[in-house]
Amino acid sequence: MRWWSVANFVSNAGTWMQLTVQNLLVLQITGSAAATGLSMSVQAAPALLMSVLGGAAVDRWPRKLTAAVSQAALAVIAFTTATLVALDRLDMTTLMVLAAVTGTVATVDNPACALLGNDLVPAEDVPSAIGVGALVFNAGRLAGAALAGVTVGFLGTAAAYFANGFSFLFVTAVIPFLRPAAGAVRQVTGRAARRPKSDMGVREGLAFFARRPRLLALAGVTGISAVFGRNYGLTLAVLVTGPLAGGAGAFGTVSTVLAAGGIVGAVLGARLRRPSVRLVGALAASGALLQIVAGLSPSLAVLLVLVLPMAVVESVSDTAGTAVLQTDPPAHLRGRVLGVWGSVGTVWSLGGPPALGLLMELAGARGALIAGGVIIAASIAAGHLLHRRGTLTTSLALPTKEAVPQPTLQTAA
Repeated sequence: MRWWSVANFVSNAGTWMQLTVQNLLVLQITGSAAATGLSMSVQAAPALLMSVLGGAAVDRWPRKLTAAVSQAALAVIAFTTATLVALDRLDMTTLMVLAAVTGTVATVDNPACALLGNDLVPAEDVPSAIGVGALVFNAGRLAGAALAGVTVGFLGTAAAYFANGFSFLFVTAVIPFLRPAAGAVRQVTGRAARRPKSDMGVREGLAFFARRPRLLALAGVTGISAVFGRNYGLTLAVLVTGPLAGGAGAFGTVSTVLAAGGIVGAVLGARLRRPSVRLVGALAASGALLQIVAGLSPSLAVLLVLVLPMAVVESVSDTAGTAVLQTDPPAHLRGRVLGVWGSVGTVWSLGGPPALGLLMELAGARGALIAGGVIIAASIAAGHLLHRRGTLTTSLALPTKEAVPQPTLQTAA
């Protein structure tokens, strides 16, 4: 697990180096901010349709092999891009094609690497391992964004892509030496996992997700939060540079505090032992209330005081939600459930920013933060009341003279 965490830190740092440089590269090629957004959408778009297939592949194939091959493929793409940049042969069309290929490979790589990390700890420690992964992700993001500027300044744009390629190769080299922990949930592979009429098809993952109230509730809470909150890079940027009359430096300070809060939240999230959808909802509602107060901030100093707990709550909520998502399904279905989640999450990531941008156009930055917080809190409260009413109705309808067996999978949610 220590080796896997180090490898993921290196990989995340390389990925954020490339993402930071890629936005600058698109601006240099086209001079268009819209083209920058288009390149990000093209990379995310394959997940909309192909994540379910990628998750099915992860359930069907040996996980270590799948993760190693996908990481090697991402390295090839990064090296190809770096070579084209170094030779000044990269145009916008080629960059879009490479971004689409990267997004396609990621539909397999993301669930494979996520579940591979869970294989390295006992089953009861999976929530803690997910928290460690969130901590590594945030630390890699900070390091990658900082290294991008230094690398481009001294070595040029191509160097960032080369560095990312080597980071993927490092992960590929580490994977063969990883060993499952005693008590870890084992993946079923081989001939039994490849039978056409077994439950290894895409439909089985979709059906399980659709019939599982806990996962549907988690999707609802996460979706409403993703659309009307969490996009602090957009809402707080407009708030700081607009009503609070701050500059780029002020927003940089806000971004640093957000990143620090994410790391603190990941540390706290790693201590969770039995995360639940109820906890995710409570944290999301708390974050929404903090967002409302942030929208009323009279000064940058007050906003900075609020930003830290906002980031902490968001990070702990994300860690708890990921733990529920990766531990609730049976082991043989987890790849496909993650694939379904990837497709659903892509809808939020593609549709959320435009919807939030429209809300800011209509209500301003303060209005968007306040209205978004109210919508999130009210939706979660309404869902909780409906759940309680349904539970009460069910309990009243149960026979009283017989013992009623409880579903084995129905944990605290």
